[in-house]
Amino acid sequence: MPESAWKFLFYLGAWSYSAYLLFGTDYPFFHDPPSVFYGWTSGMAVPRDIAAAYLLQGSFYGHSIYATLYMDAWRKDSVVMLVHHVVTLVLIVSSYAFRYHNVGVLVLFLHDISDVQLEFTKLNVYFKSRGGSHHRLHALASDLGCLSFCLSWFWFRLYWFPLKVLYATCHCSLRSVPDIPFYFFFNALLLLLTLMNLYWFLYIVAFAAKVLTGQVRELKDVREYDAAEIPSPKPSKAE
Repeated sequence: MPESAWKFLFYLGAWSYSAYLLFGTDYPFFHDPPSVFYGWTSGMAVPRDIAAAYLLQGSFYGHSIYATLYMDAWRKDSVVMLVHHVVTLVLIVSSYAFRYHNVGVLVLFLHDISDVQLEFTKLNVYFKSRGGSHHRLHALASDLGCLSFCLSWFWFRLYWFPLKVLYATCHCSLRSVPDIPFYFFFNALLLLLTLMNLYWFLYIVAFAAKVLTGQVRELKDVREYDAAEIPSPKPSKAE
């Protein structure tokens, strides 16, 4: 539970700050995705408010790589999770270095909201059975959180992400800056991120199917290994 609690607070704060940048300032990136490349020049200055978001997120994903390897429970998708953290950190560092930071703000906003709802749901799953008794309020919150998580994952990561981010980086970038550098490298990482989002969406669909068919009555992480399954050994610091 402590892991989910601090992740919930981090993602909530990080997503709120991204939402502030997109909707509480003059940045038009969400409503006008092609604008992420307006006035782009190599080595342009990064605004301090965006640089702060990059510092926060870069630090978090650097820690997440270590935590996945040495701290978290090893799950069926741990390898994909590790690849995700590495790709995300490379995207954060490279987009800052290449001055694609406007795209980064949009990417972070579209991804963090699902993590907020995931950790909120996990917390309420823990709380609903605390003390050996059933708590209806937390049970209801976990069910609603699970539903909103499934919907937001599809809407933000599989609909808006390609519609806004991939459209801007794959198509609009060449119209604004015809000889934009690192075009294929940057878009390859974003497409890989999209594939991982699709991969995890399969887990979400599998879980929803089990709930609808009555195979699952309680919320359970379908990424966990069954008792009969033997996972690969988890890396250790000594290796």
